[in-house]
Amino acid sequence: MLHKQYYVELEKYNRLIARKNEKTGDYNGIYDRFRDPVLTREHVPLFWKYDLDENTNPYFMERLGVNAAFNSGAIELNGKYYLVARVEGADRKSFFAVAESESPVDGFRFWDYPEQLPDTCPEETNVYDMRLTRHEDGYIYGVFCSESKDAAVNDLSAAVAAAGIVRTRDLKTWERLPNLKTLNSPQQRNVVLHPEFVNGKYAFYTRPMDDFIDTGSGGGVGFGLCDDITHAVVGEEIITSRRKYHTITEAKNGAGAVPIKTERGWIHIAHGVRATAAGLRYVIYAFATDLKEPWKVIAEPSGLLIGAKGGERVGDVSNVVFTNGAIARESGEVYIYYASSDTRLHVAETSVDKLIDYVFCTPQDPGRSVDCVKQRCEMIAKNLKILNKEG
Repeated sequence: MLHKQYYVELEKYNRLIARKNEKTGDYNGIYDRFRDPVLTREHVPLFWKYDLDENTNPYFMERLGVNAAFNSGAIELNGKYYLVARVEGADRKSFFAVAESESPVDGFRFWDYPEQLPDTCPEETNVYDMRLTRHEDGYIYGVFCSESKDAAVNDLSAAVAAAGIVRTRDLKTWERLPNLKTLNSPQQRNVVLHPEFVNGKYAFYTRPMDDFIDTGSGGGVGFGLCDDITHAVVGEEIITSRRKYHTITEAKNGAGAVPIKTERGWIHIAHGVRATAAGLRYVIYAFATDLKEPWKVIAEPSGLLIGAKGGERVGDVSNVVFTNGAIARESGEVYIYYASSDTRLHVAETSVDKLIDYVFCTPQDPGRSVDCVKQRCEMIAKNLKILNKEG
């Protein structure tokens, strides 16, 4: 018999899904934030968490709880919007689940079942943070972190990260391919597949790492080519966007959403990390690479694009924003899906034209405080001249 509490909780759930999202009114000219997250743990269907049978669950307890719904790949298909989200159970294990909506900013509803990827890696403990690439070869690829216990050390927190690869045509049936191998980097996270062939080969944006957490000698966002996606091996990794001292990428940086092709170049929406007294701070930043040579950075504006704000700063891992999905529509709108504090998923709306202007016209970081304040004073002087003339 269906427990009567189910109807009470279902009414709350339906109100959440039906809630219309609104822009916050915060202005910076680059993008618009929205008031509500597009995915939270409350968006997960009730029948994923509760045994609905009153006989076997008389107190209507959560049997398989959910802790968070966040870092999501994103894609538009046939006029609808799809998020392949990282859903983290109360047991700390993550899995992927597809949420669908006719709107890019609200109304996302999970499919009845989460994704059950082919189990081809017996050593794999956890999976998360899928990037979705609609490739010119006709497939939709998902590249994600495949995490395993580091058996070489006697430390229960030690792990090994690799880039898992799956592909599909409909987000329902997935083919698991062997994990990416990078010959010069022992670990990989935040790997993104470029949407086009480069010199007739598949191209990956990588993140060379010496360790599961620390990048060590890794210099930034890497770029490498492979001949066969079904047995992907990358030899040389060229550094594109570099880590730099006393910047938002000082500790590490990594590719985020699949790069957006524009008339000026490929626009990348990535994340940067710096160490603070309160821990690591993750922010989102942007840069552009050459259309024909997508490993060559041609523009990199100063500072961050999106940082945690207000309630976004609070969660399982505080003061973090992270993206692994964006949708660029043919009409020019761009929706950046970003998670806050490893807890929930938000959306910011901008456009291709705005991103081009931001990336190519925002000054670069000159690297030193004395030069940064000089740069700012030059803009102030220009603006005061305009204000005095208008006044």
